[in-house]
Amino acid sequence: VHGDYSSQGALRSSRRSVGAAVCAEDRSVVLMISVRLLQSCRHISSVLAKSRYYSTSQHAMEKPVETSIRSKLTQSLAPCHLEVHNESHMHAVPPGSETHFKVVVVSEVFSGKPLIQRHRLVNDLLKEELAGPVHALSIQAKTPEQWQENPTVTKSPGCMGGSKHDPHMSKKLSA
Repeated sequence: VHGDYSSQGALRSSRRSVGAAVCAEDRSVVLMISVRLLQSCRHISSVLAKSRYYSTSQHAMEKPVETSIRSKLTQSLAPCHLEVHNESHMHAVPPGSETHFKVVVVSEVFSGKPLIQRHRLVNDLLKEELAGPVHALSIQAKTPEQWQENPTVTKSPGCMGGSKHDPHMSKKLSA
């Protein structure tokens, strides 16, 4: 009988050591999985960060004038609503041009200013673009209260420019 107790004790002891070994092994497996999961998350975060950078850079390279307009208005006016529409396709310009824009800017900065001052402010912020690639700029500058009362954007009229009917211009644009 005594032998039975000692063998049961040994069995319990070996079970504990096996259990401890299994627990230690399980812990190392869990730790290894955790480390790999963390590395994967970091890798995914890195890939996402690069893709956001790429897409932002890609947009800036594809639409530099639109990007510049958006950036300047955002930085200077802190708008609560901003729309930048490239309307060049509606005019007699080559495909992909950035020459005709409409901006809808809603900012607290416009509060207490008459419409002419709002337009002058936007024109001043975009003077480089207006001196260079931008041929036409339509501006809708509203306060947040005005936007809340009437959040509509007026439709731009069709191009009335004479050059789109000029046969020499048509040849130049199609080249």
